[in-house]
Amino acid sequence: MAQIRNVARFVRVKAMTTVRKVDLVVPLATQATAMRTADTAGLDTQGRSGAVSLLTVYSGRRGDVESTIHRSAAPVPLGIRTSTTATRIGTTPTTSAALEPSADEQTRHHAEFSFEELVQAYLDCRRTKRNSASALAFETNLERNLCRLNDELLEGRYQPGKSICFVITRPKLREVWAAEFRDRIVHHLLYNRIAPRFYAGFIADSCACIPGRGTLYGAKRLEAKIRSITQNWSQPAHYLKLDLANFFVSIDKRVVRQLLAKRVDGWWLQLAEQVLFHDPRQDFELRGDPDLLARVPAHKRLTSQPAHLGLPIGNLSSQFFANVYLDLMDQFIKHELHCKHYIRYVDDFLLLHTSPQWLNAAKWEIEEFLRDNLGARINPSKTILQPIERGVDFVGQVVKPWRRYTRRRTFNDALSRAAQIPAHELFETANSYFGLLRQSTHSHRDRTMLANVLRHRGHCINKDLTKTYRQSTKGGSNGNQ
Repeated sequence: MAQIRNVARFVRVKAMTTVRKVDLVVPLATQATAMRTADTAGLDTQGRSGAVSLLTVYSGRRGDVESTIHRSAAPVPLGIRTSTTATRIGTTPTTSAALEPSADEQTRHHAEFSFEELVQAYLDCRRTKRNSASALAFETNLERNLCRLNDELLEGRYQPGKSICFVITRPKLREVWAAEFRDRIVHHLLYNRIAPRFYAGFIADSCACIPGRGTLYGAKRLEAKIRSITQNWSQPAHYLKLDLANFFVSIDKRVVRQLLAKRVDGWWLQLAEQVLFHDPRQDFELRGDPDLLARVPAHKRLTSQPAHLGLPIGNLSSQFFANVYLDLMDQFIKHELHCKHYIRYVDDFLLLHTSPQWLNAAKWEIEEFLRDNLGARINPSKTILQPIERGVDFVGQVVKPWRRYTRRRTFNDALSRAAQIPAHELFETANSYFGLLRQSTHSHRDRTMLANVLRHRGHCINKDLTKTYRQSTKGGSNGNQ
């Protein structure tokens, strides 16, 4: 086995017209923070955003796999849990998430994906998780694990595994559910195939979890809409900002399933149902302090919801399903209310109009639509109606006449964290904040203040005030890193 592990493994996928070679295993990085990109000749993985990629249509047949490890070899564990503070909890809720009946639930459809698509899903999944424990454990026996996952999907034996539950404290207490690495590969496989079918119908003002439509896209588009309705800040106008109450834990899975069935059928619909209705509460591992989980308000916890409500925060599939769910509201506001200036980022959305009375009337109609069609409701404590000239806070930025800057709370947190966090975490954190601040049009003063904090801690800053450098082992800074 030692000799086998030292041999570079290749997965060779044969298509109808060409042969693509995908090098799935490369030497581990010398530092845990280094990001590595595998050689993927023939697979276009450039120009994609975040942890997801656009659909690549493969017309070839299922690829043959030549491996030094035979498929009949004894199976190996698919995950390694290294947390010493982990508390394993196996729960059996009184209600289980049974699949919503479908017209063809008695028929198991033939799988309609190629092994090449599964490989691409793996590459997308590991892009930002390459050095995580779960990704490294999966990569240790990469070919065997991919083949096993491929066979389970083809034969209808695939079942989601154990989830990990933990609590984040910034910006506020919230429980997060992370699926196993192999399950996240399945999420990417599903997403890569069916997401483009829905993107074609989404409005251009829907942001988040869509390639090219992140926070910067949302901020720029809002600024353009404001300048349009105010005629370059020369005319008065108002905005209505709304937020859905307890959004992810209140999503009705049955509604999502009906919306998916309009554009997806066969095996892909069955896979979408399996991912959608999987209840992570049935088998999960709690990491961190259990008392911290108890501090999360009950109405914001997935564990407090009925089986048919709620999607786990932390999975790519949940973000995609949320967009499908809220597309109904987007279409209603744009085509029924005829609101020209509208934009949404996840569950935060804005309507712009010259008349505050029109915005008030629109609010009541939106609340009625959400109650009757989605089973959702508006959070009254986060509802804002005021003139645009006072400034519009959206996606972490504030838009005011002729300028756009980072939200003050975010900026103050950046200064506080840069001054207090341990030295070994400062490089990544500071550069993350520099990247966030530079998205604003008026951020030079903010970046200057952040740079001064870093200089006092011994770090060098480039002349454009856009990044800092690692400190050398001798205590100075190294501008070549």
